[in-house]
Amino acid sequence: MPREWLCLRVPKVCGQHAISFASKLMIIDRLLEIQSDANFIYIPLIRQPSTDELAELQVPIPDYTLQLHIFPEKGKKSKTVMEVLEGHLPPHLMASLPKALDVIGDIAIVEVPTELENHKKLLGAAILEAHKNLRTVLAKAGAVSGDYRLRDHEVIAGEPRTNTVHKEFGCSYQVDVAKAYFSPRLSHEHQRVASLVQQGETVVDLFAGVGPFAVLIAKNHKDVKVYAVDLNPDAVELLRTNIRFNRVENRVFPIVGDARLVVDAKLTGVADRVIMNLPEKAIEFVDVACKALKPEGGLVHFYGFMHEPDSFDALKARFAEAVANSGRGVANFLLAKTVRETAPYTYQVVLDAEII
Repeated sequence: MPREWLCLRVPKVCGQHAISFASKLMIIDRLLEIQSDANFIYIPLIRQPSTDELAELQVPIPDYTLQLHIFPEKGKKSKTVMEVLEGHLPPHLMASLPKALDVIGDIAIVEVPTELENHKKLLGAAILEAHKNLRTVLAKAGAVSGDYRLRDHEVIAGEPRTNTVHKEFGCSYQVDVAKAYFSPRLSHEHQRVASLVQQGETVVDLFAGVGPFAVLIAKNHKDVKVYAVDLNPDAVELLRTNIRFNRVENRVFPIVGDARLVVDAKLTGVADRVIMNLPEKAIEFVDVACKALKPEGGLVHFYGFMHEPDSFDALKARFAEAVANSGRGVANFLLAKTVRETAPYTYQVVLDAEII
């Protein structure tokens, strides 16, 4: 029988991100069918999201609402990870279960708390049982490091692989987390930036990875040029595959190499818009972005890290100083916002800046 139930209502255009967000938090009621109408998607919830969770959701989806909605029932409810593990772990360890997963295609990536280290295989098996769409569970085995922004992983359940196909906003991406950096938590940024691009623009993506910005921009706009640069040859090889996958060969142009050298050699003064998604080091490449922009100026999407008690004003000042040192100026900051929390009191943030 139909049931009236607490749900998350979001605009249809944000539906994929909202479902991924709710799945990551493991709060979707799997007994009920997700519903939609002409304008909205209704996601049934097993609990009320916390204040912090709602604050995180509000960054990419400011128009969400929590409300009651009538849902038809599914045949059989899938168990949650906690339900699968009930009776297999002592209560004090149950409290340490991870609250979220990163899901890339059919691979889940989980951070295993120290106290669960001896039970990680059991945790991995439980994740597969609770999420029937997954085939592999990887445990983080180190921090993101190196010029290629890679981290080590350990297979703790399922098929022993690190490659998959990830779908996002109508695009499909070949991803191998052992070879190239990819974060599903940036999906809303990929979509936001792509929606801002205008027909006829030339875009330079300085740290393109496997192409989530570049491919989506080209998929959404038939009359653009996107130069997608990355230092990691494995990432660019995957990018080439994704260009073919998504049939944007005549709009995305992959380039292997150091962004500074590539812009000096090939891309000086060509761009209407530059994307700088390298938060660890992007401030060191502000002069490169300015050099890539057309003489009359353009837009820069700058991603960086901010650590409390640092402020957006301080970050803007650092960015503006770097722009000035390149011989350009910031006409206006169009946006300054938090993208996601990456560690306690540490956030990835974005500045959208108009450069003259």
